[in-house]
Amino acid sequence: MKKKLLSFLGLLFLIFTFGPLQTVHAQKVYQIGTDVTFPPFEFANKDNKYVGIDIDILKAVAKEEGFQVQIKPVGFNAAVQSVEAGQMDGVIAGMNITPERKAKLNFSDPYYKSGVVMAVGKNSPIRDFKQLKGKKVAIKTGTAGADYANSLKKKYGFRTVTFDDSNNMYQDVVTKNSVACFEDQPVMQYGIHHGIALKIVTKPANTGNYGFAVQKNRNQELITKFNAGLKKIKANGTYNRIVAKYLGKEAVAGPQKQTATEDRSFWGLIKQNQDALLGGLGETVWLTVAAIFFATIFGIIVGLLGVVPNKFCNGLSTTIIYIFRGLPLLVLALFIYTGIPSLTGQKIPAFLAGIITLTLNEGAYIAAFVKGGIDAVDSGQMEAARSLGLPFGKAMRRVILPQGIKIMIPSFINQFIITLKDTSILSVIGILELTQTGKIIIARNLEGFKVWAIIALIYLIIITLLTWLSNWVQKKTQA
Repeated sequence: MKKKLLSFLGLLFLIFTFGPLQTVHAQKVYQIGTDVTFPPFEFANKDNKYVGIDIDILKAVAKEEGFQVQIKPVGFNAAVQSVEAGQMDGVIAGMNITPERKAKLNFSDPYYKSGVVMAVGKNSPIRDFKQLKGKKVAIKTGTAGADYANSLKKKYGFRTVTFDDSNNMYQDVVTKNSVACFEDQPVMQYGIHHGIALKIVTKPANTGNYGFAVQKNRNQELITKFNAGLKKIKANGTYNRIVAKYLGKEAVAGPQKQTATEDRSFWGLIKQNQDALLGGLGETVWLTVAAIFFATIFGIIVGLLGVVPNKFCNGLSTTIIYIFRGLPLLVLALFIYTGIPSLTGQKIPAFLAGIITLTLNEGAYIAAFVKGGIDAVDSGQMEAARSLGLPFGKAMRRVILPQGIKIMIPSFINQFIITLKDTSILSVIGILELTQTGKIIIARNLEGFKVWAIIALIYLIIITLLTWLSNWVQKKTQA
């Protein structure tokens, strides 16, 4: 029986560890990172398919040059960091070509020229930078708009608050938490045309060119193919048709007409996005189950090391618990997904990185309450067992653990709930779980309040069910 269990665990380990890595190498496609909320350059349409100027240009270029791409909507920061770490082959995300970025990335020929504008609330009296003195301005991390705002804030005396996606930046101005935001002109125009209650009050400044990028001195053939394909689609008119599709007059009138007929009620949004929501929920549940499985094994081993009569093992257990409980989950996730690959040169798939992150973090907490549960058993129990001639291992297995497990079970269930909630943090490395799904839906329909209310309700339903299970198990173990 023990051999079968060990074989099963070994098989699972191989599947999770080496299976995804082999899949990545077997795919004869380029993995391209992009933003999740940057319309009209990249966003999900009503069918939750990724579209936009950047996406359409990339696909048109790929078709011309005979290669395939796999789009990874991970967010701007995650996309750039993933390419720098060698996790992805390229990034296209409305990214300005700057000297700082050229030091770490190789860029294609420019494919779009844009400038930064300042937008304020629809009824705001603010018209220029001088009126920003002493006020708060919203910016988006890592963008040309953020760089431009930061270059002005000392001169005009305003403060900046940073967001990871455009929608939250816009909403901070709409709700009057900030008085203005800085954004690329076509992106801001598109947002305003599609219902964002803002207005542009400045002319485009800090003009720059967008470029497709790959890791420095790597994937040069991809840059060559992109440049060649870009010339072809400009020559045959495909490029102009793509831009007109999203920024021409028909692009403004079309979506507005469609928006008027869409059901934007809570139930309508659920029906329209049910496939995406179920997909995100499935990814969240799968992440939780897999992570808690490995975290439990890891936690039990580390917890038991903390109670064996050996100073080295005790110290090792304490150190592991201290490190992985002390590290913020967000930092640990980014370190594993982008930090380690940049050092080793070996790709780590996002899902695997998420499992490792949760295993280490949640496993440390499990180890702590395993250790605590065993320590909670009266020390006289071990002494009595040893006095009867039982060796330490047998006394632990037959006498201490059965009593300690009763103490630990409710904590195991509670940790399962915590792990479920912690999966939302993994959206930062591009895992398409429930929270990331919500961001993508909001980028399209701008119904932030309603979509987040739906996401919150889904989490609450699952957590409530797990809480009931925890209470039931606790009553059974205490009976």
